[in-house]
Amino acid sequence: MQRQNAKSLRAPGPAATMRAMITLGIETSCDETGIALYDGERGLLAHTLYSQVAMHAEFGGVVPELASRDHVRKLLPLIDQALAEAGLSKADIGGVAYTAGPGLIGALLVGAAVGRSLAWAWGVPAVGVHHMEGHLLAPMLEESAPAFPFVALLVSGGHTQLVAVEGVGRYQILGESLDDAAGEAFDKTAKMLGLGYPGGPVLARLAEQGRPDIYRFPRPMTDRPGLDFSFSGLKTFSLNTWQQSTQTEQDKADIARAFQEAVVETLAIKCRRAMEQTGMTRLVMAGGVSANRDLRARLRELAEQRGWQVYYPRAEFCTDNGAMIAYVGHLRLAAGQHEGLGFGARPRWPMEELD
Repeated sequence: MQRQNAKSLRAPGPAATMRAMITLGIETSCDETGIALYDGERGLLAHTLYSQVAMHAEFGGVVPELASRDHVRKLLPLIDQALAEAGLSKADIGGVAYTAGPGLIGALLVGAAVGRSLAWAWGVPAVGVHHMEGHLLAPMLEESAPAFPFVALLVSGGHTQLVAVEGVGRYQILGESLDDAAGEAFDKTAKMLGLGYPGGPVLARLAEQGRPDIYRFPRPMTDRPGLDFSFSGLKTFSLNTWQQSTQTEQDKADIARAFQEAVVETLAIKCRRAMEQTGMTRLVMAGGVSANRDLRARLRELAEQRGWQVYYPRAEFCTDNGAMIAYVGHLRLAAGQHEGLGFGARPRWPMEELD
């Protein structure tokens, strides 16, 4: 995917015009179709979301081909819905942003093809956005947005990362998961316990019924230096504990609680190390798992003890959504970045490659 100078397609107007530009954001990285409209002066104007959870639940996980086909069906109606909610027409759109990666290649290509085609038809620039940069900057959509620099904990279904953020496009990965991400471990453990799909939120709710101190699970990779994560062993430990139990509903709740406590405490320990290592005082948490109430409470407690500030987006912007893509896309379009007439998708895309 080639990024070209803005003058190659359409010369940007004055800075004030770029700030006022309305950007259409398209998110199709996995199993949720998200659309949003962001204005540089008025902020978020509208956002719509369609989740495919019910469709994939029958199969116990995301079926990539079905996900891609459903994005094709839902994208244009959702765009029309967002425009109607904002009281806008297609002529009001000044740029299009779409998720270019990482994610499922078929799903990404649907959003990229639609986004690039609409931009060409409307005569406006288009830009491919990094999905995790969207999550990273989602807290900027809130009234109490963090200032740079900060440490970000990105915890989603496919990624667990600690990132030092100096500014937009200035990211240093401090640590990341070497195997299963935290969200994956939640979902897989829930599946082993027979909790269905998506299991992460169900497991978190079940953990509230668990008894304290019945089980203590290991805090993986906290007994050695470094900021990387590993949750696959914790998943196996949960399975072994379940198989050795009497397998009652209370056992299930107790294991869910112990598992969640282990994940939350592991993330908190690594966050503390990252903050101490960088000397920063602002911590941002984003991604689907950042909606977990126990994790939020633990990081707030840690921040109060250490004199830090902690930020996270509202719950609806923790999971995949179009608002974060519209926001990041607006920033990059306003900076003069956009794609040529071609488009592409990157199912694997290291965030440190961003400029």
